[in-house]
Amino acid sequence: MAGRTRLEDEGYLDGQLLIAMPAMGDPQFSRSVIYLCAHSSEGAMGIIINQRAPNISFTELLEQLNIVPPQDRIALPTGLSAMAVYLGGPVETGRGFVLHSADYFKAESTLPIDESVCLTATIDILRDIAKGSGPDKALLALGYAGWAPGQLENEIQANGWLNCPADPDLIFDPEVDRKYSRALNSLGIDPIRLVNDSGHA
Repeated sequence: MAGRTRLEDEGYLDGQLLIAMPAMGDPQFSRSVIYLCAHSSEGAMGIIINQRAPNISFTELLEQLNIVPPQDRIALPTGLSAMAVYLGGPVETGRGFVLHSADYFKAESTLPIDESVCLTATIDILRDIAKGSGPDKALLALGYAGWAPGQLENEIQANGWLNCPADPDLIFDPEVDRKYSRALNSLGIDPIRLVNDSGHA
């Protein structure tokens, strides 16, 4: 049928948000909002977008990676010092993943997820952000969340997750603490009324 998407045809959720239900047993994912970057019969991969990494700032990370020497910190574009570093998930926590707006694209390394959000996982994007030539909006996460084939589907059926369309304004919202309630509100759910036995969205 014309106009149907792969998502509707096959039930895959890439480009959507996962919202942890109160029943989520894994404390690493409690009250988490995850942007799903890939979902297929081979499994799923996503970035948690509402958990800050403790004890490190974006500028400190640039210094640790020798992208910006400490003496050049003052030359960084305005706003970078306030940019948060996120815990993207428990897998490969030493690796950086940048979710960003589609105005930035490198043919060799950028994965377009939908028309407005892309993923780049090379150090080049951090260099470009430090120079002021990076994407208009970006979220840097250390690590990612991964699921084996069928695992995410089983967790959704077990009432572990809700899903909803992703809103770039929510993904890149600097107010990290309100992302969970914003995501639930987008489904018309009041977080206070959410109970463990609620149905699927």
